[in-house]
Amino acid sequence: MRNTSHVVVLSLSGFSATTNYRITLLSLTLLCYCLIVCVNVFLILTILLDQNLHEPMYIFICNLCINVLYGTAAFYPKFFVDLLSDIQLISYEGCLLQIFVIYTYATIDFSVLALMAYDRYVAICRPLEYHSVMSVRRTAVLIGLTWLVPLCCEVLVISMTSTLKLCGSRIDKLYCENWSVVKLACSTTPANDIVGLIIIAFYCVHVIFIVLTYVRLIKSALKSKEGKRKFIQTCVPHLLCLLNVTAALLFDVMYSRYGSASVPQSVRNFMAIQFLMMPPLFNPIIYGLILTKIRYRMVNLCMKAGQRFKLRLKT
Repeated sequence: MRNTSHVVVLSLSGFSATTNYRITLLSLTLLCYCLIVCVNVFLILTILLDQNLHEPMYIFICNLCINVLYGTAAFYPKFFVDLLSDIQLISYEGCLLQIFVIYTYATIDFSVLALMAYDRYVAICRPLEYHSVMSVRRTAVLIGLTWLVPLCCEVLVISMTSTLKLCGSRIDKLYCENWSVVKLACSTTPANDIVGLIIIAFYCVHVIFIVLTYVRLIKSALKSKEGKRKFIQTCVPHLLCLLNVTAALLFDVMYSRYGSASVPQSVRNFMAIQFLMMPPLFNPIIYGLILTKIRYRMVNLCMKAGQRFKLRLKT
């Protein structure tokens, strides 16, 4: 595994800190993953089954939930297997695939949140033009771009990483992360570093765009009671989700590049996986509780399901 041109298996050393509480960790993460799948699938079905929710804003939320299922599927199943194993190994190809899925999940999240900010800006600041600006065709094109651009960016990153000759096989995390693999390279990697920083800067621009859009929205909303009502009902959930995702990813990226080895492994593990736990679990709950249309539809579905269950029990 030390041969510079034939590293085919990598080890995940982050599990060394989980030895004494693996069963507890397995139980909690299994519960967390089940909740993530349930709340996101429920929200997706709620939006798809209700014609009244076939509007751009709710379609974007549906995309966020689909992206969550896509991204977490690259981490949790492998994580469960590793917790039950004495040795945590992953093939080099499997490592690159995990990097690709997890990174595209994170960047698609920012792309969709930026698109949602633009949608709310048009709805509140240019309400008379909303249906022409956010037409069905344009909405479909924008959704396609929120997936296509991150996928293309990550194809570039993975193709560059896959050409590196590695002089090590130990990844100090619970899953494969691009920067951790690049650090195993036998030589310096200026091209990889520059491309990585450009992509990070590109998505920082997304965050700046979202913040500036919401500043504009707040100024517009303060002018009327109707504007305030719209802002509170439809924009507050987006802001909460943006803060949730940004804080989680910022911790992970900053620690991966500049973190100290003196930090306890358990703390490093938590910082590494929080963006795969907190946003996927809390974002759909935030939308379900605050957005009136979704909450009303979800309550109706639950009541109908309960009535059907009672009828079956009687029969």
